[in-house]
Formats: sequence, C-alpha cells, structure tokens
Amino acid sequence: MRVYLVAGELSGDILGAGLMRALKARHPEIAFRGIGGPRMIDEGMDSRFPLETLSVMGLVEVVKHLPELLRVRRTLKRDALDWQPDIMVGIDAPDFNLGLERQLREAGITTAHYVSPSVWAWRQGRVKGIARSVDAMLTFLPFEAAFYARHRVPVAFVGHPLADELPLVNDRQGAREALGLPASGPLLAVLPGSRANEIRFLGATFLNTAERLCREREALRVVIPAATPARRAELETLLLERQALHGRVTLVDGRSREAMVASDLVLLASGTAALEAMLCHRPMLVAYRMAPMTHWLARRLVKTEWISLPNLIARETLVPELIQDAATPATIAARLAALLDDAEGRADLEARFAEMHAGLQRDASRRASEALEALVAGRALPPSVAPEPAAGEGP
Repeated sequence: MRVYLVAGELSGDILGAGLMRALKARHPEIAFRGIGGPRMIDEGMDSRFPLETLSVMGLVEVVKHLPELLRVRRTLKRDALDWQPDIMVGIDAPDFNLGLERQLREAGITTAHYVSPSVWAWRQGRVKGIARSVDAMLTFLPFEAAFYARHRVPVAFVGHPLADELPLVNDRQGAREALGLPASGPLLAVLPGSRANEIRFLGATFLNTAERLCREREALRVVIPAATPARRAELETLLLERQALHGRVTLVDGRSREAMVASDLVLLASGTAALEAMLCHRPMLVAYRMAPMTHWLARRLVKTEWISLPNLIARETLVPELIQDAATPATIAARLAALLDDAEGRADLEARFAEMHAGLQRDASRRASEALEALVAGRALPPSVAPEPAAGEGP
C-alpha cells in the first residue's frame, strides 16, 4: 500500500505521525511519501520538501509566497502521479491541500482530507469545492460530520486526538501540587491567549477581572500559564500595575493543561483552549475581543450560534460566551462569581464534560486508518465513524 501525505505545519506533523503508526500496524510493508516534519520522517515518510515550506500565515505573507507555493503544488502533483499512490491524504492546510487533492482526484487518485476546515462556520459555499476535491472528509467533531453528511460529502467522524491524549479521570490535587499551588481553596485559571494580539485585546481585561474577584474573595488564588517567553514578559508588565493581584497570582511557563486541571474555574479566550478545558472537565467562561473592523466582518460572515467548541459540540449553551463590548471586567467578574458560588452547578458541568470527552475519545488515528482502508478498497466508510445527522442537526 502506498500513501501520499501532505502536512503543512507542526500540528499536522503530529497528526500525520499518529496516522502513519496506525496504518503501519495494519500494513507493515506500507510506503509513505509527500511532505512531513520530523515526527512523520521518523515514522518512515519520504518528505519531498521541508515541512516549513507550507507554514505561511497571513494574507500578505501568502501573497508574497504564492508563486513558490504554486510551484511546490505543481511539483507534488507530478511526483504523486509518477509514484501512483493508492490514496493521497491532505492533513489540514486546506488552502494548499484542497487544490492539490482536486487535481489528483481528477487524475484518478483517491483523495481524503484529515481535519475539516471551518466551512460550517463561514463561507459555507466552499463545501461544493470540497466535494469535488475529496472522496472523504475525516472530521474530529460530530457536528462537522453532520454538516458534510447533510451536504452529501462522504465523511468519517474519527474522534479527536486531544480526547485520546487526555485522561478521562484527572487529578486536581496532583496538578496543584505539581504547580506549587495551594492544596485547598478556590482557584481560577486565566488563559488570555498565545498570540500577541490576544494579550493586546484581552490581557488587561482578564487581569482587571481577576483583580476584581480577588478584592471580593480573600481566599481566591489565580494561576496564569504563559504560552511563550514573550507572552510571559507582557503578562508580568500587566501584573506589576495591579496591586490587588500581588501575592495572589502564580505565573507558570506553559503547562496550561495542568493549570486547568488544578483549577475550579477557567477564564479563557475562544479557541482550542476551550476544547482543552472541556477535556480537562473544568467549567469555564469564554471571552473574546478583537479589532472593531474584524468584529464587524466576523458578525457578517460567521454563521454559527456559538463560537466555543464545547457549545458547538453540545448544541446548547453550556459555556457563557462574552464577545467584544460584552466582555467587560465587571460583566465577566459577575458571571465568574456566580459560577464560583455554585458548587453543584460546577460539579454537574464537570460530569457533562466528562461524558462529552468520552464521546470524542475514539482512538482517532486508528479510526482514520480504517476509513482510509475502506476508501482504497472501494468499500463504504465504516458506519461506526460516519454518523448520519438528525433532522435539523448541525451548525
């Protein structure tokens, strides 16, 4: 069996390596070719270009590198046609991979895409192009699978690798001890984001919120994971200006999952961190602020009722979402205070999140490999990974 894989960044390299291991366990003589990073190369990938070749972000950067990206795609197309794989799988990087997948599919090669773009949230018309590009979409989340099934795109819901990685039972006391945090008493984890712009728009708001809560609650402690040294320096500067937080905050490098597990409640920016908090089974509040023009455009383009993944997965509002002008320190602090005072409600949410976690913990790499095998053999996708949406289900 020959599999052509194209990953575009480090997260794709991790996913690709897991997929390769699962396929090798079932087909010891399998061969891999395409683009991968160090993990995929360690699993036997013959990488034709460095992984960084496709790691271009931002409109200006993409336009600047467009001639080179198009050259790479032409080269990969020729290489794949010469090699004649049984299947080509694009791993994320949809702007690059979907075009390559379409060209190879038109040339008679079976194609699949691993990690759905957010087509269910905005520019939903892109699903027509996706249908022409792939023989199947492999999704992490059930509502994504429902969207594709509704649009008659073959789909396999394989579960989420993060759900496989994180345990169904976690140790709050162990996490507190590992981080040097108090063994008892209320603890708030604050995650304002990993990007400079997120600290710019949310850093002061989140720390002002924590300051309000600490003034009101003598026992409250706060833990803040800093994603990078640059983010730590920015957060340290913000903390210096807030006297009420002195001696009440523990700033840690990385270790965001441990911080969330240790906490009773999480305040975070929208994004993957909300999914991680759910998989750590912690109640949370999601807040987000952005540039006014970006928010104006987002309101007109985004078609979903919710922005946080826990709510999207549940199809109901489990997590409070405060966006733009609603995300004020006073409002956020009031909502967090209500959650801190509701121990029974927090326990119910933790139990609900544990159930949702179990639903996503499906051994994603193995299930993805089974779906690819079915495509290569010309069989229907395994019914256990291709759910049919109920009437009205999906974003």
